[in-house]
Amino acid sequence: MIPPRIFRLIHTNGLLWQSSNKSLLAKLRKKTGYTFANCKKALELHENDVQKAEKWLREQAQQRGWAQAVKLQGRSTKQGLITVIVDQNYAALVEVNCETDFVARNKKFHSLAETVISAVISHSKSQELQNEVQRTVFHMNTLMTLPAADGKTLGDHAALTIGNVGENISLRRALAISVRPDITLFGCTHPAPMNPIPVSFGKYGALVAVKCKQDNDMLGTQLCQHVIGMDPQKVGNPQVDEPHDNTEEETCMIYQEFLLDPSLSVQELLENLQAEVVDFARFEVGEELDEPTLEPTLENVQTCG
Repeated sequence: MIPPRIFRLIHTNGLLWQSSNKSLLAKLRKKTGYTFANCKKALELHENDVQKAEKWLREQAQQRGWAQAVKLQGRSTKQGLITVIVDQNYAALVEVNCETDFVARNKKFHSLAETVISAVISHSKSQELQNEVQRTVFHMNTLMTLPAADGKTLGDHAALTIGNVGENISLRRALAISVRPDITLFGCTHPAPMNPIPVSFGKYGALVAVKCKQDNDMLGTQLCQHVIGMDPQKVGNPQVDEPHDNTEEETCMIYQEFLLDPSLSVQELLENLQAEVVDFARFEVGEELDEPTLEPTLENVQTCG
């Protein structure tokens, strides 16, 4: 028979051990978001070393994510988000696709879109600006190899999200625009986001680069809304381009009726405000694209003025 003092000591130590384990387990679950069973297994395998357990959990999740990504890669991805960011003289548009609109509203999917656009604009900032306005175009294969802030590729991040949400995901395309200090960049998405720029999400997105004698944030935002709504194909040059006979079929931006005031053309609006649209870009989820002629890599990513 165990003496009472020894029994109490064993019982107390057992309770302390259980309490300590529960604390570590709670800490690991809160930090990683993984299940109770997985966190418990990770701690047992690594003798309650939280850092080693966390590393193991993330490695396992990444392996499962890539396996799931390979399994689902043939499934159609026609839903998704356009993400827009503007950071002083740098801006970017990104399209990330998924299978259903339900997943497009998922926080993990939003987090992936933010990771992608952060990597795109970071890459843009690392490049030397050689023109007044400089565009860098990223296709799917290029995006997959682009490193994120944590050193993993965007392909790794996409695979991990696929493993979490259970749907196929594709990093379809991205565009970064860099400008000189005398040009101002504006961006917006539609539907209008709950949270303002610098990062916003929608089914449509636009960037506009404007030269203006006075700061005019409202003009920039309205021009972005015009680009989303009217879908111009180019800015236009009054010395070269002629207006279309039918205003409803006009694709030259300066000759289009201004979306927010159809009594004015965009050209008249800009002249009244002594402003000039230098460049613009528009993304729409799922729109048809021209296939790249090259198999793009980070080394030959398309950059142009």
